[in-house]
Amino acid sequence: MKARHLLALPAVFACITAPSASAAASKPPPASPAPAPTTTGAAPGRVALALARVGGRPPFAFVGARIVVRGVVWPYVGGQTVKVSMYRDGRKVAVVRRTVVAIGNGGGQFQINYVSSGPGSVQARVAHYATAQQAAFGARSAAVQFVQANLGPGAQGASVRLLQSELRVMHYAVPLSGVLDEGTGRALIAYRKMTGLNRVAYAGRRVFQLLGRGAGSFSVHYRGDGRHVEANLTRQVLAEIGPGGRVEAIYMMSSGKPSTPTVIGRFRVYMKTFGTNGEGMVDSNYFIRGYAIHGYAEVPTYAASHGCLRVPIPDAAGIYAWVREGTPVDVYNEGGGGSNRVRGNAGP
Repeated sequence: MKARHLLALPAVFACITAPSASAAASKPPPASPAPAPTTTGAAPGRVALALARVGGRPPFAFVGARIVVRGVVWPYVGGQTVKVSMYRDGRKVAVVRRTVVAIGNGGGQFQINYVSSGPGSVQARVAHYATAQQAAFGARSAAVQFVQANLGPGAQGASVRLLQSELRVMHYAVPLSGVLDEGTGRALIAYRKMTGLNRVAYAGRRVFQLLGRGAGSFSVHYRGDGRHVEANLTRQVLAEIGPGGRVEAIYMMSSGKPSTPTVIGRFRVYMKTFGTNGEGMVDSNYFIRGYAIHGYAEVPTYAASHGCLRVPIPDAAGIYAWVREGTPVDVYNEGGGGSNRVRGNAGP
């Protein structure tokens, strides 16, 4: 409505101050406006965007670090420019214009660098407005989450959600709560075990760098066993493996200490007991004699049990539900070796 009123104002003033007919006739006619660019016969256009200096799935970068947005345009038409708008959490935070330059093979390219001073989800939106030489086109990049790397217990927000998402993509058992809670801490310890870092419930720059490269994946040793459990004593982690060798979940674990080692071998779950028994074992899955996968109140980051495979009590229920009687259990050290002795007094 406001626009209509503004457009009407010149007409009102024209009525009030209109000159005489003879005066109006003596004035030259107003100049015609310049014709708008026509796109008749203009080349079509399309653009593909790629991100550099980012990592992970979904992609992320550190606050204060530089990312690169590169666009490749087909076909290349000389003298064309594009507008690149950067949005953070849905708000426009920067606009730049770039000339498309030839790269051969009939294509052109442009690129911009961008640094975010704060955390948030950043996206590049590119627009080429129609000219007489080339039609309009545009595109949006994938969103990049800029994160604060130093996250400890109790941290919350977008950076924690990104951390949880990256761990989930790698199949670690982790909540998607946006809070670095105990469940996230357990997943972090399992990840740190797999990547050889200090076994603490803390995410730092090194953790994010490794996640960005896809490091820390679980290497399945017995793909031919179908749906099974693998206990890697070297890394002190336990993994649920689906059909075809697909990793479904990775958990932190504590196996038998040197004086009471977990027996090495390939077994099957022969008995399951729900709840807590007299030895404090929770939701137990027995795979040979008294050796079982079970929840326990104490699960250190190192081998400390009396032969069983301890897991944190909050993880025990999910593992118990996944494991069935007859499920294969493969227990091994990465370099081979270990104890083959089945002791009669194995325990939690």
